[in-house]
Amino acid sequence: MNANALIAEDEPLLAQALQAELGRAWPGLRVLATVGDGLSAVQQALALRPDVLFLDIRMPALSGLEAAATLADDWPAEQPLPALVFVTAHDEFAVQAFEAQALDYVLKPVQPERLQRTVARVQAALRARAASVAPDWAGLRALLAGAPSAAPRLRHLMASTGNSVQRIAVDEVLVFEAADKYLRVLTAGREFLIRTPLKELLPQLDPEAFWQIHRGTVVRVDAIDRVTRDEAGKWRLTVRGLDEAFAVSRLYADRFRAM
Repeated sequence: MNANALIAEDEPLLAQALQAELGRAWPGLRVLATVGDGLSAVQQALALRPDVLFLDIRMPALSGLEAAATLADDWPAEQPLPALVFVTAHDEFAVQAFEAQALDYVLKPVQPERLQRTVARVQAALRARAASVAPDWAGLRALLAGAPSAAPRLRHLMASTGNSVQRIAVDEVLVFEAADKYLRVLTAGREFLIRTPLKELLPQLDPEAFWQIHRGTVVRVDAIDRVTRDEAGKWRLTVRGLDEAFAVSRLYADRFRAM
């Protein structure tokens, strides 16, 4: 089976070893490029459109998981996302999650026998893609969410408003949206800016009450009004009480297909 691949690995010797072993395990695979950080992985993947993407989990600029989420948001709607294979050393949580969610991984250092099984799985995924079988994003969403948090659920936020500090009840929040160095907190009547990163805030929110719909957007589930898909295949969501619409990443769009 012929296919194209991109390797993102910040250790050059390991990248060379992976490419060499792939050459033996999959002679029909052509490696288009090798990059050393997550941002370059996103840029080159969007430019080269490989069939398979090997992503090191821990890289500069963006982690492999963050790069995958970015690609899920930015990839052209009319084209299938590359088959994703993560490269890891000793991340036991990631390995367990990959196995449970049927995503695949390569352990460092590369083991030829294990790589051969990965190649077989990727080839099966590419055949399924050619047969128009929709990908299952649940595994990648679980990895991005990380391990379940044991911390108490967040009930209030504090936001600066001029010379005062405003307390915001989380039950009143409709949308959290990342904006540059701030996080927009939208209620039915107000907008606030806080400096807490969404990545830090998300584990403190009730996952039954708030859904992530994009790498930078979380919405209150019971406030969702409508989800629509345009002619280009892009999904957008509206929330009761707000005039603006919010982009839905393909990573999260399958939550709404039955709506």
